[in-house]
Amino acid sequence: MSKVLEGITVLEQGTFITGPAAGMLLADLGARVIKIEQPGTGDPFRAFRGGLYSPHFQTYNRNKQSVTLNTKKPEDAAAFDELVREADVYIQNFRPGAAQRLGAGWERLHALNPRLVYCAISGFGQDGPAAGRPAYDTVAQAASAYLKLLVNPANPRVVGPALADAMTGFYAAYGVMGALIERGRTGVGRRVEVSMLEAMCHFNLDAFTHYFSEGEVMGPYSRPSVSQSYVLECADGKWIALHMSSPEKFWQGLADAVERTDIFQDPRFATREARIAHQDDMIQVLSGLFKRRTREQWCARLLARDVPHAPMYDTSEALEDPQARHLQLAIEAPHPTMGTWRTVRSPVSFDGERALTVTPPPLLGQHDEEVLGPIRERLRGRRTGS
Repeated sequence: MSKVLEGITVLEQGTFITGPAAGMLLADLGARVIKIEQPGTGDPFRAFRGGLYSPHFQTYNRNKQSVTLNTKKPEDAAAFDELVREADVYIQNFRPGAAQRLGAGWERLHALNPRLVYCAISGFGQDGPAAGRPAYDTVAQAASAYLKLLVNPANPRVVGPALADAMTGFYAAYGVMGALIERGRTGVGRRVEVSMLEAMCHFNLDAFTHYFSEGEVMGPYSRPSVSQSYVLECADGKWIALHMSSPEKFWQGLADAVERTDIFQDPRFATREARIAHQDDMIQVLSGLFKRRTREQWCARLLARDVPHAPMYDTSEALEDPQARHLQLAIEAPHPTMGTWRTVRSPVSFDGERALTVTPPPLLGQHDEEVLGPIRERLRGRRTGS
């Protein structure tokens, strides 16, 4: 794939998800991302079953280099400063105030390198009454009103992946790229700040817009009701998803597929508005009908009638779908110790060229000699005057 960020060097002093996710997105576009980790332990997300290469760590750290520095040591602090002087971007997701205590605050690094784009990711913002609070994915989802849209009131428990963490990483990378574009005009870097609270409130914009515009507080079934979305079990115990939206032709196709063209004679289902108001009734009707055929049979019938649908895959199935295979979503690369390493490629293509090459997430300190060796040699030369 075209490396559109080739020539950009990113220092990532990130842990867990938000900072590493931002770094990975930039790395996927061709930036050189140097992950700075603590000697011995590295990113806490590495820890797994007595090792330092967890699936969680692998998810957000491909296409990077790993170096280990303990900046409490003068020689490591000097090497860190050299890296900063040569970098284009610095990313951290410390709690507010921690970067300053570590000698990695904006003012100091900007003085070392005025061209540096500095990205600070936090839970609740850099200041304010909640700035010092610990924040994790579920906390941010709850504080932004997003979790309220996911939790089933009849069975209240947290569901789904770490969406707030990942989305904050996306917004951080988005901000960094905007600052890099501006730097191309001004020659001066910016301080980019994003918090999980801000990111998830923006991601939840539709719910807030409904509240601002109509005074409506959306719940977990508000959007699926309006969009007419369904999940239905088939005869073989597998599930299928429908998203009927507003075009009437989709409902005509569905009625034909389920052999119930008379369904619109029922006043509960005669119009889109009626179907929204009586979605529970529609679910009951469709549930009975879909248990009469297997998922494969339903997919064939729905496809023939252009009804928006998809099998509700699990992760062992999704990448085996013919379209996913055609798009070459699953990619792999050799790992220095683990054999073949597999992942899902970047979804972005440039000029029709897919991102089919990948570098596995680094082992802790894998690039110490390659990256830090020349810097330390240069620093020794300065001290000796040679």
